[in-house]
Amino acid sequence: MHEGRDVRIFGADDVWAHLSYEACIAAMRDAMVAFSEGRAPSVPRAFLDLAGGNMFGAMAGSLGEGDMFGAKLISLFPGNVRHGKPSHLGLVAVFDPADGSLCSVIDAAALTAIRTASASAAATDALARPDARTLAVLGYGEQAETHICAILTVRSIERVRVWGRDPERCARFADRIAAACAVPCTAATDVAHAVSDADIVCTTTAAVEPILYGRWIAPGTHINVVGFAGSDAAEIDADLVLRARYIADSRASVFAEAGEFRSLLQNGVVTDAHIVAEIGDVYSGRTAGRKCDDDITLYRSLGHIVQDLAAARTLVDLSSGAALRSVRL
Repeated sequence: MHEGRDVRIFGADDVWAHLSYEACIAAMRDAMVAFSEGRAPSVPRAFLDLAGGNMFGAMAGSLGEGDMFGAKLISLFPGNVRHGKPSHLGLVAVFDPADGSLCSVIDAAALTAIRTASASAAATDALARPDARTLAVLGYGEQAETHICAILTVRSIERVRVWGRDPERCARFADRIAAACAVPCTAATDVAHAVSDADIVCTTTAAVEPILYGRWIAPGTHINVVGFAGSDAAEIDADLVLRARYIADSRASVFAEAGEFRSLLQNGVVTDAHIVAEIGDVYSGRTAGRKCDDDITLYRSLGHIVQDLAAARTLVDLSSGAALRSVRL
């Protein structure tokens, strides 16, 4: 008779309580090196189109031979952000490599919020100038907040500017960030003002047409493009893609889902070679990220299952011994 095993359940509160940005940032570096070196296999993620621009996604992968493997099931409802809810909702299921049994189920919304920002912070640490002091964030949802928190751990940020479509909500967000993070944070009236003389820019919106233009970006800026991904969607314009050292989390993901790059590729404006590297190649030292102070560097974040699994493994390790809910399966 099958005796079953205890499966640990991590709700959102458990994830926020145990998964630190510092630990997750380190995990993102290691995971993306393993991915780019071919040591962390995965299958292409699949999306089911739902009504109203919403989607349901499934992705599966492994952190390597003899290491944790698992899958993520997640709904993407961009409109949730307008109502103060996460746009990504679902679960990450983690399996034991020793016998293939399910060992943990983790709230995907909280895990995604922390790992996405941590991945951007890891890229920022590798690509932004060491003296970067001004951070601009486009958007005022959960990802905007987690990106600010994560980037504060890798750079000595002295001022933050935020922009969002609703000025009142943006102002409230700025006040909350200033109080919570103990850093001056102001609401900008428009995107151009928000990014003017910024050293680091993060786009975390649900925009499907460009809101950030290359002509507004000063030499030396680092940009994390993180918002809504779609084969025809673009938060940034073509000029910014062309001016930047364009670095992907995954080349395959860029070709499939980064609308701002796909349109230029399809029209023959750029070739595959415009992608300088995957971020894992930068972390390992195989490819230079920033070559000089005047480079505009761009990290294109589309998210990858190995990031979720690395964050999950880090969470499990950090919570070892904690009293968590479990069920026997």
